[in-house]
Amino acid sequence: MKEHHLGVQRTARYYTLEPEEEPQEVWFVLHGYGQLAQYFLRHFEAVQNGRRLIVAPEALSRHYLPGHQRVGASWMTKEDRVAEVADYLAYLDALHDRIFERVDRRRVTVHVLGFSQGGATASRWTTLGRIDADRLILWASDVPPDLDLPAHATAIGRRALTLVVGTRDEYVTPALLAEQEALLTGHQIPYRLHTFAGTHTIDPDTLMVLAGN
Repeated sequence: MKEHHLGVQRTARYYTLEPEEEPQEVWFVLHGYGQLAQYFLRHFEAVQNGRRLIVAPEALSRHYLPGHQRVGASWMTKEDRVAEVADYLAYLDALHDRIFERVDRRRVTVHVLGFSQGGATASRWTTLGRIDADRLILWASDVPPDLDLPAHATAIGRRALTLVVGTRDEYVTPALLAEQEALLTGHQIPYRLHTFAGTHTIDPDTLMVLAGN
């Protein structure tokens, strides 16, 4: 048996919250496993201050969620992961180019927020893709272990890196958070940590603080 790969064209979907005037900030917000972009974007309606363009790309792989007919999307799985990562990096780069066809990059700050599985995606994109982000927010997530930190520490460190985690997060335990902090410190990557009293979710009060509203 011999494995083969064939590149094909896909139609990707994304949603936006449009500003009322010329944007001063562009936010790319990447959802977690089993979510859809249109619902994830609702978390950010409260921080749409009229001067932000907020863009929510949807992962390419959709599936039915267990036990019901609701649909979610996934950025990747362990199966053929190298090809899946390459596909979503190409997709996100294409989305980046479309957004900045109508927005002057020199006039805005660029923020990338990744939640849960979307955090690993955001880490890879801001390190390996074309986007030049001013800030990277990893919410209930971490820098994925497949990224070569010694090689990319400078690239990661020049973003304003923020970690966000709930004190009762069932996935990002205190031990995992301590391990991530030690890893970043060991590679001299500066970061800020925000915690909130909650679980594996987007906390609206914390989001307001991060947005500076």
